[in-house]
Amino acid sequence: MKGVKVGIVGASGYSGAVCAAILARHPKVELVFATSDKAAGEPLAPRLGLTDDACKLQLLQHEEAPRAAKDADVVVLATNAELSMGLAMKLAEKTRVLDLSGAFRLDAASYPKWYGFEHRAAPALDDAFYGLPDLFGAPPKAANIVANPGCYATAALLAIAPLFRDELAFSDRVIIDGKSGASGAGRKSTEAYSFVELAEDVRAYRVGAHQHTPEIARHLHRYVHGVRPRVTFAPHLLPLRRGLIVTAYMTARDSATTESVQASLAASYEGAPFVRVLPVDEVSAHGVAGTPFAHVGATVVDGTIISICAIDNLMKGAASQAVQNLNLWFGFKERAGLDSLPRFAP
Repeated sequence: MKGVKVGIVGASGYSGAVCAAILARHPKVELVFATSDKAAGEPLAPRLGLTDDACKLQLLQHEEAPRAAKDADVVVLATNAELSMGLAMKLAEKTRVLDLSGAFRLDAASYPKWYGFEHRAAPALDDAFYGLPDLFGAPPKAANIVANPGCYATAALLAIAPLFRDELAFSDRVIIDGKSGASGAGRKSTEAYSFVELAEDVRAYRVGAHQHTPEIARHLHRYVHGVRPRVTFAPHLLPLRRGLIVTAYMTARDSATTESVQASLAASYEGAPFVRVLPVDEVSAHGVAGTPFAHVGATVVDGTIISICAIDNLMKGAASQAVQNLNLWFGFKERAGLDSLPRFAP
């Protein structure tokens, strides 16, 4: 019998499907249920590239998750933020919750502006652990809810947090340019996400209104000496299936050199199994696509620190980071289930 029983809600979306595929192969995990409203009743195995013998589960309706959770040690939520909020409150009474949405990343007052709904679970929100292991460590054993960070927030914080902590950058402002493959928007069939619209184009979207902006600012503040930096963030959509890269610009202090900013990143991520520090011109989205790694690098040009991080938006930006959190939460080796992964599609 495997060690931890896991259920996943939203197993037919991009992040949920990749997470389910990793968990189904995990040596310390037994996948005990999975849900998808649009594919309920269908077998899960073909969606994960597994044989029916390797995974015998059929997809359930989302509404069946609270009942199915009685057999689970932890439930992964790969649903939208408002649905996750409601489900988490039901599920946290029965089991632990690992949430891939934004439902537990901000303070309650921020949700109407950035997510468009009132947060009705403020006590749970205050107690939720923000699970970016490379910066904030393992979730406490007693935690009931772990909030998996957003994809842009993961890359941005990995790129800039150590530089503010080591006081190499002035903390008044950081400007972040982000670019993501189309799978970051989820499975959509609108014209804007069709091949003809996306191919050979780069476009900005939700400038000044992206929900990862306050998330970056809130959690960066834990690494800043003094006032919370102003975060200016502009995301862009690339004609790629997957992959994400952010470039951050900060005003350098006199002590900042290319050598010192690279040394800051290297010291911060020494021993972090999924973060590699590289020269800035070697950091690329293609280099991490389909992997659980983050590649980071920084340089100083004319008094400005330029720090770059690339991740796979569905892996380190979602599914593999969730498994990394699960491993640490339950006392497994951090790399368990994440070594020698196939390069998952879409």
